[in-house]
Order: sequence, then C-alpha cells, then structure tokens
Amino acid sequence: MRRFHSFCLPILVALWIGPTATAEDFEPTPALVCVVDLEIGEAATVELCDGTTAELKLTSVREERDEIRNAVRRSVVTVEVNGEEATIETGMYNLPRTVGGVQIDCTVTAGYNENGTPAFWGLDKDARLRLWPADSPWIRPGSFCYPVRQKWFATMTWFDNEPVDGGATILPKIYYHAGLDIGGSEGLTEVIAATDALVVSVGEEVLDGHAEDTPVSRRYDVVYLMDERGWYYRYSHLHTIDEAIKPGRTIEQGTLIGLVGKEGASGGWTHLHFEIKSRQPSGKWGTQAGYAFIWQAYVAEFEPDVIAVARPQQFVRVGEVVTLEGSLSWCRSGDVARYEWTLGDGSTAEGAKVERVYDQPGTYSEILRVSDAEGNSAYDFAFVQVIARDETERYAPRLHAVYHPTMEIRPGDPVTFKVRSFNVDGPGEETWNFGDGSEPVSVRSDGNSEPRAADGYAVTTHVFEAPGDYLVTVERVRADGVRGIARLHVRVEE
Repeated sequence: MRRFHSFCLPILVALWIGPTATAEDFEPTPALVCVVDLEIGEAATVELCDGTTAELKLTSVREERDEIRNAVRRSVVTVEVNGEEATIETGMYNLPRTVGGVQIDCTVTAGYNENGTPAFWGLDKDARLRLWPADSPWIRPGSFCYPVRQKWFATMTWFDNEPVDGGATILPKIYYHAGLDIGGSEGLTEVIAATDALVVSVGEEVLDGHAEDTPVSRRYDVVYLMDERGWYYRYSHLHTIDEAIKPGRTIEQGTLIGLVGKEGASGGWTHLHFEIKSRQPSGKWGTQAGYAFIWQAYVAEFEPDVIAVARPQQFVRVGEVVTLEGSLSWCRSGDVARYEWTLGDGSTAEGAKVERVYDQPGTYSEILRVSDAEGNSAYDFAFVQVIARDETERYAPRLHAVYHPTMEIRPGDPVTFKVRSFNVDGPGEETWNFGDGSEPVSVRSDGNSEPRAADGYAVTTHVFEAPGDYLVTVERVRADGVRGIARLHVRVEE
C-alpha cells in the first residue's frame, strides 16, 4: 500500500501590500482539498488537510458510451474508503459525498483522454479522487464567490466532462468540457473575480514569471488571475474587459473583470468559460474541478431554499430510451418533497427519474419543478437533443436563450431577452412565448452565420405585469421541419 502525504493543493496567502505583486509576495499555507490519482486496484493512505488519514482504494471504473460518437456519457468509480465501499459518479453536476467518515468525489477518469484532450486534466492514471475531512467545507468560506452576477442556472451550461454536442457537423473527436461554461447575456451579465487575486494575464499581456510553465494561454478575450492557493483562474470569451484589470495588480474578490460575451473560440454562444488550473498529482497542470466550489459559494451568498438540477445535456437517436433525472436537486430544509415533470408531448410525470422515448428529431427542453416540504420550489430544464436514426452528420437545431436581469425583477420592469439559433439554415425566425398570456413575439437571429457577429442574437424586451414564476419558451423550426426549443424560468418578485 502506498502512503500519500495528501497532495493537498497549496494555498498561498497573499501579502496585499501594494497595487502590484509577484510570486515572491506569497507564502504557502495548508489547503482543504486533497487530490489523489490511482490505478484500478491501487490502495493508498491519504493524509487529509486536518492531519487525519484515510485508507483509500480504487476498485473499479465503469464508463458508458453512446453509439453515435462513442463519447463517454457517464463514468462511475467504485472505491473503498476506510473499509466502506461506495459507487461515485464522476463530474457531471455531482457534489462530494460522505463515505467512510470523509468527503470524497471523483473529477475525471481515464476514458475522457481516449478521444478527448488529455492536456485538460493532466491525468496519467485511471481516476482522480478528491478528499476532505467529514465536517470540512469544500473551499474556505469567504475565500470564493460565484463568478457572475446572475441567478443559478439562468440559462445553458456546459460543465466538467460534458461532451459538447454542437458545431457544424457530428465529429468523432470529442470535446469533453473541462471547466465551467456559464451562459449569460452578451454585454449585460457582469463577470467578477471569484477570489482575491493577482492579475497575471490580460489579453496578450502576461506578467513576468507567468508566461512559461504555467497554464496561461494568452488571447485577446481572456483574463487569468492567480489566487492565494496558487490556482490560476481563466475567464474567457469576454465581451469587454474592465480597464482597471491590469497585469501585476492585486484585486479583491467581487471586483468587476468584464462582461459576458462570445469572443474567441466561443462557438457563437454567449458565456463565461470559467476554469481553475492547479498542479495535479501527475506533476502536470490540470483542471481543478470547480462545480462544488461555485455551488458552496452560491448557496452561502444567495441562500436559496431549493435548487433544481435536470442536467447534464443528452444526445440520442429517435426511439432510444432517455432517462430524465432530477435526483441531483437540493433542498435546504432536507430531502426533496416532490419532483414534477412537464414534458414536450404535453404529458406530466412525477419522481426523481422519468423515462421517455422521442419519436421525432429535434431539441427538447423538458420542465422539472422541485419542491420542499414547505412549498418552496425551483425549476430547471432537461435539454435533450434527438437526431434521426439514419443521421450521421447533422445535429438538430439548438437555441441559446438568455435574459437580463435575472434577479430582483419586479412587476413593470423591462426584461431583455436574447436568442440565437444554431444548426439551422442561416437567418430565420424564432418565436417567444412569455408564459403570461401575452401574444407571442417573433424575432430573427442570424443562425450563427458568423459566430462573433455583434448582432448575431435577436433581441426583444418584455414586461411582466404581475409577480409569479413564468416559464418562457422560444422555438424555431428548421426548413426540414425539425424543431428546436429552449426555455427560461423568470421569477417576478412581489
């Protein structure tokens, strides 16, 4: 058995003594998360951040692939922790769980390297596991905040390990996402520093000492920050970068970095690519999975009663059984009291898991409502892309819909809605239904004909006259009759 003195990623405490700083201005202090890479059958004694130890063994890895792209759609590891066996799903909106008296998650397995991008994770073994003491937060409270000023799951996301099923044609090469893509409204949604940090790169300009043997990859739309842990944070696709963000400056958590955009290699949809890089047990730089950290920060900052989770996205052929799942949802008061589904065919269902078969190609946005015992509720949408049985090259139409503002909306406030269609036949009409009894509104996006076009999204404004929860729908029908649908949940306060 191998003994690990816990690859606890070093936290560096900054000496905020002036407007600029260098790596020499930092001193290491203990971290909370400990990272271990293991082969199947390998065992280790892991020293946690509080000095306690855990006996850990990786006993198996199971990866499920689809028949369309041979992409890993689900990865599950079996581990033994202090003699207790558990099965843990990798990445994909899963939070750490308690096993054998410690908290543990698995961020990635080796299958994501096979037809993906191994450099994203720096994983050389079969699986990467992270551990915390049983009563530990996942990241030091107060040291991290949600990096965009908008509500949770306001629109589409692509998070760790999700295969990106988009683009001009269906390709065998898989872009498994590493980092967190958080959709937002171009030029409106503010991006803020998740931590106190040193600005190490802005656009093409890189601070001395950070250009080599670091994760920094300069580009005109990208900012890199380094926090007190020695972690590098990438903020990409920015529409604008605030003039105060300059290499060498130290900034406080919550400082405005810029506005969400679709610059760089964004694929044409407006989002923040937020990714943390740190040294991994392999000695390489790799992604430090951030979902647990943004979850903890958001729950602490905004105190939601319920969070609904119907993700990740799914990609199937007509006639295949699809399992819609809401079991990753959460209630502050305890267990979820009720899961309610409203499906695209007009049917309804209840339960954490629901099976459905689609008999027509298209993109579907199935509605999940999650409630607690006190009647508090939240919504999320299961995005399902369905292609014809004989389709080998073309994706179904996809829409990216956003709105702004997403919080503290009052009756009579104007709300800006934007939409763009993808995998269609050029410019065309999208139709909005705002769910409040008003007449539908038609707009016309460019169909992503030029990904970075300033006017690529179609824009409209709507006013809700009364408080309530509104389920807003936008759709487009491609020339071949295949339909794409997107949904948004808008809460109008009393």
